[in-house]
Amino acid sequence: MSETIFSKIIDGSIPSQKVFENERIYAFHDIQPAAPVHVLIVPKKPIPSLNEIGEEDLAVIGEIHHVAVQLAEELGIAASGYRLINNCGADGGQTVPHLHFHLLGGAKLGALTGNSASHA
Repeated sequence: MSETIFSKIIDGSIPSQKVFENERIYAFHDIQPAAPVHVLIVPKKPIPSLNEIGEEDLAVIGEIHHVAVQLAEELGIAASGYRLINNCGADGGQTVPHLHFHLLGGAKLGALTGNSASHA
């Protein structure tokens, strides 16, 4: 897989507002937020999309969901509600070929439409 903007953010060559990092996951504030809280949660392993996860990736997918719940609590959106979104493929709105999840909250979120979860 070729280098993406997310791999450059993970390696520090592009700055970001980090909110979480461990050996497998990196999370940071979206620079074009679609909600008052908009965090991107990215596996450090460069998986192109949800379609390309392998059995060896299942643990990190579960861990991403656990991190999302932890961040929702830390960012004050767990009680009021939030969305965790993955865009998969061009028709699904994915523009960066590196698996990632959008954690959105902090306001009443509208019905899902074609542009509900950023453009990444």
